[in-house]
Amino acid sequence: MEKLQVGRATLTWLNGGVNFLDGGAMFGVVPKALWSKKYPVNEKNQIELRTDPILLQIDGKNMLIDSGIGHGKLSEKQIRNFGVLEQSSIETSLAKLNLTVDDIDHILMTHLHFDHACGLTRLENEDFVPIFPKATIYTSAVEWNEMQHPNIRSVNTYWEMNWKPVVNQVETFENELEILPGLKMIHTGGHSDGHSIIVFEQDDECFIHMADLMPTHAHQNKLWALAYDDYPVTSVHQKEKWMDIGYRKNAWYTFYHDAYYRAIQFNDKGEKNSEIERKRYEYKK
Repeated sequence: MEKLQVGRATLTWLNGGVNFLDGGAMFGVVPKALWSKKYPVNEKNQIELRTDPILLQIDGKNMLIDSGIGHGKLSEKQIRNFGVLEQSSIETSLAKLNLTVDDIDHILMTHLHFDHACGLTRLENEDFVPIFPKATIYTSAVEWNEMQHPNIRSVNTYWEMNWKPVVNQVETFENELEILPGLKMIHTGGHSDGHSIIVFEQDDECFIHMADLMPTHAHQNKLWALAYDDYPVTSVHQKEKWMDIGYRKNAWYTFYHDAYYRAIQFNDKGEKNSEIERKRYEYKK
């Protein structure tokens, strides 16, 4: 498992699953001739994407950034349509770190689309139950409201089985929430109305988790928004803001979906300083 140290924060990428989605949908109006130079595409016009939660350890607290695509919750049709080759094995990843699901103190949900939230619950004796029973789950108030009352566009990605079992664990915030000194969740909107990013700063060190405002390294261009974005203009403006802030700070940008990079550090010109590549391996069939 790949790790990154930023100040007193330790980040470790867990195995949350892999799927293949249409490249055109992931890059919106950007021509394939441009985005395919940045990110590999297969013969079906699909790109490989991870759904890997990040274990974030600060000041003795164990936190997850998002929860993975889950295990055993997708129908055969969904597995086929979403190109899922491997589902989550978070408990196995945690065991390698001598941790269990009971050791997770907080879960920082950037948003609650199924590929980020399915890992919150599992089926047990015909009922869905929390996987992390001792964790406080943080998300924006806007996102939590939309999760429970989806609109005609979002109803297919906000699933009742992902929120009802954890309703007593959820705490919401309006604009910004400091989880621990230096660690903040910030509501941005864009990808979803309630989408949030995560920012950690300590002295001159910083990481920014842009979540689905910049799901892969190939989305660094401020104008490249997803067709999946509910509010793409908001995505562009928020990306412009937080890329400019991060460049000035020489921040690390961390990824949940990227199949090739876990994190990239950019300099004040937006050029790559350092990177952490994801180890490649054969998927289980």
